[in-house]
Amino acid sequence: MTATRKTQIVIVGGGAGGLELARRIGARYGRRDHDIILVEKNRTHVWKPLLHEVAAGSLDANLDEVGYRSHCHRWGYRFFFGTLERIDPGAREIVIAPLLDEDGSELIARHRLRFDYLVLAIGSVGNDFGTPGAREHCIFLDERPQADRFRNKLLNHCLRVSRAMVDDPASDAHVDIAIVGGGATGVELAAELFNAAGALRHYGLEVFDEQRLRVTLIEAGPRILPALPERLAEAAHRELEALGVTVLTDTRVTEVTGDAMLLASGARIPADLRVWAAGVKAAPLAAVDDGLERAPNGQLIVRPTLQTVTDDRIFAIGDCAWCVLPGATQPVPPRAQSAHQMASAVFRNLVAIQAGKPLRDFVYHDHGSLVSLSRFSTVGSLMGNLVGGRMAIEGRLARFVYTSLYRMHLIAIHGWLKGSALILLGRVNAIIRPRLKLH
Repeated sequence: MTATRKTQIVIVGGGAGGLELARRIGARYGRRDHDIILVEKNRTHVWKPLLHEVAAGSLDANLDEVGYRSHCHRWGYRFFFGTLERIDPGAREIVIAPLLDEDGSELIARHRLRFDYLVLAIGSVGNDFGTPGAREHCIFLDERPQADRFRNKLLNHCLRVSRAMVDDPASDAHVDIAIVGGGATGVELAAELFNAAGALRHYGLEVFDEQRLRVTLIEAGPRILPALPERLAEAAHRELEALGVTVLTDTRVTEVTGDAMLLASGARIPADLRVWAAGVKAAPLAAVDDGLERAPNGQLIVRPTLQTVTDDRIFAIGDCAWCVLPGATQPVPPRAQSAHQMASAVFRNLVAIQAGKPLRDFVYHDHGSLVSLSRFSTVGSLMGNLVGGRMAIEGRLARFVYTSLYRMHLIAIHGWLKGSALILLGRVNAIIRPRLKLH
């Protein structure tokens, strides 16, 4: 007796959208008639909006990361550790790149994975816009290993400066950090660095404080935080300068070297650490001869149902999806809230398509933007059905809503029971754990 072939749904990318979708589909179908597979190149998940805190050492990612293998066991899907190399729509297969050990030896050969339905949630990477030296000399906060690398380098430079001050109390040694990009990531990182620097004196660097930190935030546009109302962006600008951040607007970086940022004006900004946070583009694939249509920035063009325009069985969500909804002139912005909403929409459509029911168009609800300046301030705007319009918020209310976004993410990927338990555990850890991760 021949066994019935299971419906195989493959999700590539375990970010906010992909992980939530895998949980929801796994919880809906389980393993009896379906084979739900999540393909991801990392072993654990960390919410991307928190990477600036990981980089500064304010967040211990070991406490907040989600292990895919334990998560898949709980929610009824399978986890494949690997990197998507290319898509073969005609054969309904994806090609997984060879898995290599640290020494370069091959652990698992290149192989193919079939799909009945494919969801691409491969996210985005930093866009260097072709700036010479940016890729070689800057750190991009796209993934946890990059954030860990920045934190280790930051601690090493702080130790160097602290040692110089012990040897010579009159020393003018500083840690110079240049951040390119005045969006949420760049602004939040700049503020978080001063929070971390102020705490280092309690963890063995008694002679080091935030006065030994020189941070320059470089923005090519006329102001920082263009997604926020101008009044709030100006408030954030003033707050950063009060902390000690040098904020440069209308300033374009033309080249990055191993020790400086070179500007279009001819000026040179020395920097021990250089961070590039000036925008994102779709994560590239090794081969793009798959017939799928892409926007100029590499995003996959999708219909309002979030199906790719050339293949009804392939969906795309999150930062890798170029979705211009009816009546709109611009695509849905690459934000965590977009990925969350798209995951819900694709879940409904996957259920509908298998039941022979019509698919529903994705409807994007812009809930606004929030930017946290660490413990110093939070600013943002709430929009849509949250407040019945648009409202600028600051201070404690903004901080409460900002914190709530992460709690909503935990519930989305873990469900209400475990998500609520982790929220409670997070509050306990905030009390009993060290303020900084120093290893």
